Amino acid sequence: MNLNDTFAAVQSASRELLALSDQTINDILLAVADATLANTDYILQENRKDLERMDPDNPKYDRLKLTAERLADIAADTRKVASLPSPLGRVLKQNVLPNGLRLRRVSVPFGVIGIIYEARPNVSFDVSALCLKSGNACILKGGSDADCSNRAIVSVIHQVLERFGVNPHVVELLPATREATAELLHAEGYVDLIIPRGSSSLIQFVRQNASIPVIETGAGICHTYFDRYGDLKKGAPIIQNAKTRRVSVCNALDCLIIDSSRLADLPELCMPLDPYSVTIYADPRAYEALENFYLPELLQPASPEDFGTEFLDYKMAIKTVDSIDEALEHIRRYGSKHSECIVTENAEHAERFCRDVDAACVYVNAPTSFTDGAQFGLGAEIGISTQKLHARGPMALEEITTYKWIIEGEGQIRK
Repeated sequence: MNLNDTFAAVQSASRELLALSDQTINDILLAVADATLANTDYILQENRKDLERMDPDNPKYDRLKLTAERLADIAADTRKVASLPSPLGRVLKQNVLPNGLRLRRVSVPFGVIGIIYEARPNVSFDVSALCLKSGNACILKGGSDADCSNRAIVSVIHQVLERFGVNPHVVELLPATREATAELLHAEGYVDLIIPRGSSSLIQFVRQNASIPVIETGAGICHTYFDRYGDLKKGAPIIQNAKTRRVSVCNALDCLIIDSSRLADLPELCMPLDPYSVTIYADPRAYEALENFYLPELLQPASPEDFGTEFLDYKMAIKTVDSIDEALEHIRRYGSKHSECIVTENAEHAERFCRDVDAACVYVNAPTSFTDGAQFGLGAEIGISTQKLHARGPMALEEITTYKWIIEGEGQIRK
């Protein structure tokens, strides 16, 4: 397989994007939102073809599934992106040198961004909207599990682009093959940046094999620490929301850490999980505290492998600690630097947790389920970065731009 002609077409289309006004881009995005709703039946029909090939018990099934409600939310997010200020042309820094040279650092697009993702057809919408708004062309490389859905979505987007006279190569969908992935990872000279979204194995594969820059959107191994000063009335709904809102997403709770002085409250903290049939893998002290209060078939002794696992399912581990120091050490050892939470009424413990936890998002008395570009007011997200270079946390418009220096002079020469 040789996709260089495709990559070259996308690169050429990316230059055409630079000539479009922000108003034109906004009009396109609003039209995409309208077209999404108008084509709901078609998109869901194609999505069902993908769903029929997947076991409903597969944790990816919920991510793969589209509904009329989810498409309406996607359309609303697209409109939100259209309403946001353009991230381009912003003067980030300026100065006049003693010799009279005028310097400006100005935000510009990356150019071409490649996105590699698995059974998440919503990513096709989010990425295309954010890339168009930020002046980037995008190359989508979805997984075979969602290929019918992705092709339907991109066809709807292409219809809108063609109606506006815009080169459809600004949103390109590659074949759902491993060979296409390999080509994209080595598209030097055509693709400026790769962003993988998916399992830890996918992200590791991209990081190890790409020969162009990569921004990692790492796995979400998320903890909630119920401190000895935690409020029980706050803690129970926080744990429930973080664990059960959507188990298949990267901000879902994987491990509850509880201070040993609050073990008597553990049954009440876990009670809201019972209706969702959440399997709990508890360490010995937590197991003893829950043994007569939680359904026996859903309570299991924890094994070492249960800590540091991203379950993506109705499953959760519990670790008992004797101090905030031990909680912090557990997070350092097993966390993925994604999202971490403390439930506490102690200001010093809250401040220390925020200072010492090395994660993209750190919460005090709020669930990790809020780690999301739309929830942060960013319109949508292209991924949640767990690395520290360039971007961290939910990545939206600003995070998919770079900058260049513009220097204006009057004939000065360097001595």
